Amino acid sequence: MNETVEKAIATDLKPTIFADWGLTDYQEAWDKQEDLLNKTVAIKTENRINNTNKPTPNHLVFCEHPHVYTLGKSGHPENLLLDEQGLKDKKATYYKINRGGDITYHGPGQLVGYPILDLDNFFTDIHLYLRTLEEAVILTLKDYGIEAGRYPGFTGVWLDADNEKARKICAMGVRCSRWVTMHGFAFNVNVDLDYFKNIVPCGIDDKAVTSLASELGYQLDMDEVKGKLKNHIAGLFKMQLI
Repeated sequence: MNETVEKAIATDLKPTIFADWGLTDYQEAWDKQEDLLNKTVAIKTENRINNTNKPTPNHLVFCEHPHVYTLGKSGHPENLLLDEQGLKDKKATYYKINRGGDITYHGPGQLVGYPILDLDNFFTDIHLYLRTLEEAVILTLKDYGIEAGRYPGFTGVWLDADNEKARKICAMGVRCSRWVTMHGFAFNVNVDLDYFKNIVPCGIDDKAVTSLASELGYQLDMDEVKGKLKNHIAGLFKMQLI
């Protein structure tokens, strides 16, 4: 057994495989997520049928995507304000996908996180799962001197959520199958905010979108931000990243 895994078990931390896929095509990332989810669900199905207790893996993936708009299963297509030619002009793609939520944008400079976790290894509460991911982003923003929070009735992380200056800095949309998660969050770090002008972000037409770079006035070191966020996620979920 891997020494790191042994240490995790000894300290009651959940072994979680971390990977940074870098700049990855959206469809490729979606397919890889589906593959990881299906393999984990297959193990859970085998355990149930055979009355076995084979451990299931947990994965935490970070990446960035080329310009792409994605529409969740409860979303409204009219919230995309571009036609086919407009998408070509923006060098962007468009996908209808199987996560929750409405429409959002992904692009270079945005930190996308895909936890493919068996929540039976953590806690079987999807609302707590979302709130915990939000808290990790809130703590990361606090590391940069930015106070963030939640907007009642919506997922994600917001700045000035209690007044007319409310603006979203991190969107979330997840899918859960047999308590195995996929999709995740999109944290605006150095992203080009102009691309959000082509959608009604998450179906909310009266709130602004922001980024860490926009708030601080300078471009961030993505690896530094990834390191901080990764550590906060691991701490809150009691993970041992391997």
